[in-house]
Amino acid sequence: MEEIDSKQPKSPSLVMTIAAVAVLTLVAGGGGWLVGVLLAPPPADKAEAAAEVPESATGEEGLPKIATEANGIVQLEPITTNLAYPAENWVRLEVALQFKGVPDVALAEEIHQDIVAYLKTVSLQQIQGPRGFQYLRDDIQERVDLRSDGRVTNVMFRTFVIQ
Repeated sequence: MEEIDSKQPKSPSLVMTIAAVAVLTLVAGGGGWLVGVLLAPPPADKAEAAAEVPESATGEEGLPKIATEANGIVQLEPITTNLAYPAENWVRLEVALQFKGVPDVALAEEIHQDIVAYLKTVSLQQIQGPRGFQYLRDDIQERVDLRSDGRVTNVMFRTFVIQ
């Protein structure tokens, strides 16, 4: 009988496979880091960022605020009140007013109180759905226009939550 030498190719060892995966992972991670640094440079120092933003336009954390009196926008205090019906439903509303020219803080406070009084007369059925919300926005805009004699050009709804 003849003896046949069968030479089957050996599969790579487990150690070599793990080493290849580790090297490829490091290369992929390094490439991702490099692309990230090239596309989005690291953020500026907080000290540099604070120096670039005027002090009057910064919030508590030193970040710039959109609504400032310097750019004619006054953000009103959040309004939380119950609805007329059902009385157990509450509404929370945050509104900002855009003034034509220099903002009037006293007028903004009057408008705030007027919006609170109006919301107490609204029922849940009146403000349900997109059409009801649009009616609410239109009603508030109309009340603000009447109260401000045209000095407020825009009412911006920041949040609106019914609970």
